[in-house]
Amino acid sequence: MTTTMKAIHVENPGPDYRLVLTEIPRPSPGRGEVLIEVAAAGLNHADLHQAKGAYPPPAGAPDTLGMEISGCIVEAGEGVARFKAGDAVCALVAGGGYGEYCLASELCVLPVPKGVTLVQAAALPEVHFTVWTNLMDSARLKPGETVLIHGGSSGIGTAAIQLCAARGHKVFTTAGSKEKCAVCEQLGAARAIDYKTEDFVDVVKQMTDGKGVNVILDMVGGDYIERNYHAASIWGRIVNVAFMSGSRANVNFAIMLMKRLSHMATTLRGRSNEEKGAIRDALLREVWPLIDAGKIRPIVDSTFPLADAQKAHERMATSRHIGKILLTT
Repeated sequence: MTTTMKAIHVENPGPDYRLVLTEIPRPSPGRGEVLIEVAAAGLNHADLHQAKGAYPPPAGAPDTLGMEISGCIVEAGEGVARFKAGDAVCALVAGGGYGEYCLASELCVLPVPKGVTLVQAAALPEVHFTVWTNLMDSARLKPGETVLIHGGSSGIGTAAIQLCAARGHKVFTTAGSKEKCAVCEQLGAARAIDYKTEDFVDVVKQMTDGKGVNVILDMVGGDYIERNYHAASIWGRIVNVAFMSGSRANVNFAIMLMKRLSHMATTLRGRSNEEKGAIRDALLREVWPLIDAGKIRPIVDSTFPLADAQKAHERMATSRHIGKILLTT
């Protein structure tokens, strides 16, 4: 095996960053790690923020972009028990995905599910780790409860809709066009709301006989923060995974008080491998069987060769995509 590999390097970090294919040393697995020959890497908005210099990787993580990958294990480090060379896997990583090889903690690795190609599998880790820990661990979603998913046509949104629908929840979602709304309803949403022409608070209230929804998953922030309070039910739970429209807002917290609401916000990338491992185990137990059965599938918008990472970022920046954008090596 060679000692170097091709990977994407960020030149001129900032608003006018450039993604350039370059040669860097190939990593070697340490204790509890596996080295994966990458078939594909999933794009995330965090990659764009990191390239702009606004979201540095956690301490000890590679500078190379990329937080989720799929591929085949080529080498296992000391102490690795669950996986071996040759296994087809996908993995959540703290960085390093935009390259020909990438290290992953054994605790963050999952087998490629049945009916999913090796490339498609790169669309699974980040969204399902995020959706599960936020809806189930943080928001404590209970059987029979209703859910509002903002950004329904995003990678996270398409995964969340499918998971909630497969588990019997009535799902509402927001998206920015008729086409996106149609896709969301095909994936299992009871009602997709075009936020450009409709008020999601009004629609949710109408669809729930004025009660509102039990749980809201939000990546928008901004003026959605107070509007979510209006859309939530008594004892509702709201969890933010991003603030794409801004992390500051003028909010009337009296609504939160009167409805006994819980408002949470979490990040995933900086958590320990042990914390991520607990989520991985829950996915294996609760979500992977649904993927194996075809009740949940990866939604891939488009794929780009690794060398065209800049074009892939430009597509993500337009927000025209539906589902995940992937880079293939």
